Amino acid sequence: MPLSEASIKAAIKEATSTAAGAKKYDEGGLYLLLKPLGDGCGSWWRLKYRYGGKEKGLSLGVYPTVSLKRAREKRDEAKALLADGIDPSRRRQAEKVSRAFTFELIAEEWLQLQSKKLSHVTLAKNRWLLKEFLLPELGNHPIAETMAADILACLRKIEAQGIHETAHRAKQLIGRIFRFAVATGRAERDPTGDLSGALAPVVTQNHAAITDPARIGQLLRVIDGYQGQPVTASALQLAPLVFVRPGELRGAEWSEFDLDGGLWRIPAARMKMREEHLVPLPTQAVHVLRSLHNLTGTGRYVFPSLRTTQRPMSENTINAALRRLGYTGEEMTGHGFRALASTCLNEQGFPPDVIELQLAHAERNKVRAAYNRAQRLDERRKMMQAWADYLDGLRAGGQVVPIRHKRT
Repeated sequence: MPLSEASIKAAIKEATSTAAGAKKYDEGGLYLLLKPLGDGCGSWWRLKYRYGGKEKGLSLGVYPTVSLKRAREKRDEAKALLADGIDPSRRRQAEKVSRAFTFELIAEEWLQLQSKKLSHVTLAKNRWLLKEFLLPELGNHPIAETMAADILACLRKIEAQGIHETAHRAKQLIGRIFRFAVATGRAERDPTGDLSGALAPVVTQNHAAITDPARIGQLLRVIDGYQGQPVTASALQLAPLVFVRPGELRGAEWSEFDLDGGLWRIPAARMKMREEHLVPLPTQAVHVLRSLHNLTGTGRYVFPSLRTTQRPMSENTINAALRRLGYTGEEMTGHGFRALASTCLNEQGFPPDVIELQLAHAERNKVRAAYNRAQRLDERRKMMQAWADYLDGLRAGGQVVPIRHKRT
């Protein structure tokens, strides 16, 4: 006879210590394993079923927390799995394992894997994003159960701080972690794909740069008059001559330079495009570096931090120096030396391919990229020396003849 709430309560009330372990059956293999009144464990719902020719059991919860109605619903859910050829006990074990794989655990695995190929700067930024924004919101979530709505709620909190670009970067990082989870069997899909268009767009702003020749000359004279730290002064002098990315400049190591050969080899690990980059050094750049070698040449970094020689200078040092020289963030930035060189070199007729190669921009055509890297170093040497000579003319403040290059 099927159970009722009344018959269950009566059976429990009548239970004695000797009756502990008695079973009251409902239907479809569902029964209540009775515990005596006052026993803190309560009475357990269990389901008896057969799978693979063997009798098995499944716990469905404690009465009265799980009511008779809910116990029957759980029984029916288990029966539905059996009908599909799935063992409900194994499914439950798999779900427990899945819940153990939290977002934080998978994120740390992914970081450990990426540490073998990501630059220290990129790795540090990813750790910062996780620590400051993602782990407090998503860290304890089982990754297989984390939904797009959970991720969006986390990203909305970042947007609320007005840092929209950070929100987009965080979304990209979450997607990479989820794709790693999918590849390793800990998640079924990457839910960030459902968030397309859900974030406010980032308004792209070009890095502020001075490109007028007369103002460039003035900037160079002001840099020469910089009264701050000698290492910072050297970085300011070198920046317009080599126009690499600020992170590539400040992280420069003496082992990368061949001053006699006039060449700087930036290893792939420090490059945005993860490919070795060659920077031909004009004589003016070699002069700056030889002078600086007397100060920092015994250490690892060309531009060490003022606090410790074990780290390069801060990423804000160049911009802070420009502010000290009177240039606002809307006028000139450390990254702006790249735009300054690119604009002037293009105006003066140098081949765009050579300029882009020297800027270390991505070359989508891999065959063409390989040709560029292998065959155009001589052209780049000539361009870099001509560029340095041109800057000298601008610095002198005289009538400068543009270094026009005949296009071929």
